[in-house]
Amino acid sequence: MYQYDLIVVGSGPAGRRGAIQAAKLGKTVLVIERGKRVGGVSVHTGTIPSKTLRETALNLSGWRERGFYGRAYRVKQQISAEDLRRRLLITLDHEVEVLEHQFSRNHVSHMRGTASFIDPRTLEVTKEDGEIVRVTGNAFLLAVGTKPFRPSYMPFDHATVLDSDEIIEMDTLPRSMVVIGAGVIGIEYATIFSSLDTQVTLLDPKSTMLDFIDREIVEDFTYQLRDRNMKLLLGQKADKVTRLENGKVEVTLDSGRRIVTDMVLFAAGRMGATDDLNLPAAGLEADSRGRLTVNPETFATSVPHIFAAGDVIGFPSLASTSMEQGRIAARVAVGAIAKEPQKYFPYGIYAVPEISTCGLTEEEVKERGIPYECGIARFRETSRGHIMGLDTGLLKMIFSLKTRRLLGVHIVGEGATELVHIGQAVLNLKGTVEYFVENTFNYPTLAEAYKIAGLDAGNRMGDIKSEL
Repeated sequence: MYQYDLIVVGSGPAGRRGAIQAAKLGKTVLVIERGKRVGGVSVHTGTIPSKTLRETALNLSGWRERGFYGRAYRVKQQISAEDLRRRLLITLDHEVEVLEHQFSRNHVSHMRGTASFIDPRTLEVTKEDGEIVRVTGNAFLLAVGTKPFRPSYMPFDHATVLDSDEIIEMDTLPRSMVVIGAGVIGIEYATIFSSLDTQVTLLDPKSTMLDFIDREIVEDFTYQLRDRNMKLLLGQKADKVTRLENGKVEVTLDSGRRIVTDMVLFAAGRMGATDDLNLPAAGLEADSRGRLTVNPETFATSVPHIFAAGDVIGFPSLASTSMEQGRIAARVAVGAIAKEPQKYFPYGIYAVPEISTCGLTEEEVKERGIPYECGIARFRETSRGHIMGLDTGLLKMIFSLKTRRLLGVHIVGEGATELVHIGQAVLNLKGTVEYFVENTFNYPTLAEAYKIAGLDAGNRMGDIKSEL
């Protein structure tokens, strides 16, 4: 007899959703979390903190009102790091409280400590006070998430040279910043600090960014960043980062160019947090980035009773998809039926402005040789956009000429991560351009952009007449 039907290592989105799902099926569940509080990276250093920081920055800076009142408009003239941290702490406390209540009411046991495999069925948990406890399980779900990649040549000091987990603990708001890494995390933080009028330079050795996003959306996004004086140094690498005696940091590029800045944020990749798990004892092996390989339908590893979900298995590394992966993995692990996830899920990038996408990009449609047409709507074309003072914002839909079905929806602008769900529903229900043309949307709303883009595509495709 094993002590638990399912042992979950990690209490982030994948771990907590998997644990609660198994508990609701009447199984005994233990969650092991090495952090001081439950929630994992998502709650304490990742998803929730970065999105809270973003919302606080936009509110205090008056960013959303500048279309009416000009770029000099501020809600609070002097914004400090403490202003940003205050709202963050309130939000984190609430998230932890909700999660602890969910565990309690679903009878999910949880233990603080670092877990390590002794054999494929046994974990040794080292608690903070040094006590060691051994637990056995019929099945395991590894949802340990990731940690920032910290190369040895980067002089991290927790003050002027920081990684993406440390940035939320900064003591002062910098006047200038170099962000190394133009991935999702780097771009989100770069644009958040830019909205606070920090002079931001975004640096990446690749000559392009966000290659999985539709190119037209990236081009519009890039134009907006340059328009507000963000420096994008793509195709350039940081050869050396040096802390100066005056408290500033000097970044030397491979081109020989030197940039002196108040702060450097290194956000060039993350590693699976699997180092402490002693995977070989369980018959598992992580890749060079600490990630685990799983069956994409069941999330089982090469050891049948051990499952993995969330960021530790790689792309798409979203809190939303991690939750669904954890739920499916838990159902399979305890012998319940699990349906395959919906084909289309939304990808949200909480930059300023937001980007959200679902389905095929125009580049993917071309590669597949599908005859297609696009419909475009700009937020400034909507009455709601005028009311909100929006000069920017773009919604793009791609339709098959043969079946008239929606193939992809791509949005950049205010509310993109909320708006995308309309397109997601139509994609998964195999809807056509007629849905957008014939449907009635609330007026005035930004969602009306769907009708405008539908009419635009329909007019180009034929058979739909409009006065617009």
